[in-house]
Amino acid sequence: MSTNTEPVQSDATVAARPRPTWWVKLIAFAACLLTLWHVGASFLWIAPYSALREIPTQNVLASYMLPMFGQSWSVFAPEPINGDYHFNVRAVIEKDGEETETGWVSATDVELSMIRYNLFPPRAGIQSSEVASKQMNAYNDLNGEQQAVAALDFAEDDWEDWMVRSFDKLEGADNPDTTKYMQAEHLATAYATQVAYAIWGADAVVKVQYRVSRQNVVPFAERNNPNAQRPDPTFSTTGWRLPLEEKGQSREDFADVFRAQFERTQQ
Repeated sequence: MSTNTEPVQSDATVAARPRPTWWVKLIAFAACLLTLWHVGASFLWIAPYSALREIPTQNVLASYMLPMFGQSWSVFAPEPINGDYHFNVRAVIEKDGEETETGWVSATDVELSMIRYNLFPPRAGIQSSEVASKQMNAYNDLNGEQQAVAALDFAEDDWEDWMVRSFDKLEGADNPDTTKYMQAEHLATAYATQVAYAIWGADAVVKVQYRVSRQNVVPFAERNNPNAQRPDPTFSTTGWRLPLEEKGQSREDFADVFRAQFERTQQ
């Protein structure tokens, strides 16, 4: 004869269990909505472009996914990442009434040193590579005459308007649109400005210049060749620019992070 030793809960015991309060239900409901939004936004962002992206709109998706959740399939076929971008900065600084041109500093090398051998790499470790990628992609969309304009010095007030007018003066109705390039130019100059301020001081910097390069990896067909060399890097040629800052930027916060890491790389 077997007996059931498990305790039997009476109706009174079950009824005595406290029910979730309204605010617990509200938090759970909000968490479910946030999870559904995040999963849906990530799917729309990663998937190939379709009309579904326009339901929340592309701008809403971009503002949510970037910079914290940005991702793509670019590490996979058919077109995996096959090269490295570098972002270099130099400046003209004023000291004791004299202007001096500095040497080039690789902002990318400084940032990569933050994430190398780091189990918890900061997002700050890839900013210059992303800026460089956008700038060079936009630069490569320009024709030869437009690239020649980008190589000129624009180090006077309202220099962006000046550059736009220089593009507009080029003859030819079939010239590529320069809107995308001007957006990349603005971002790259603003980033170069922060790098220059962090290294040489905001009070000393008169003008800045950035240089973007891309170097492909060893071709797949030569992967087993011990003597294979990486192809020579390609550059986007740009001139001197007047320093540029975005509203809401904190040059102090940027300098605290970047300058400390830069000084470590110099030791």
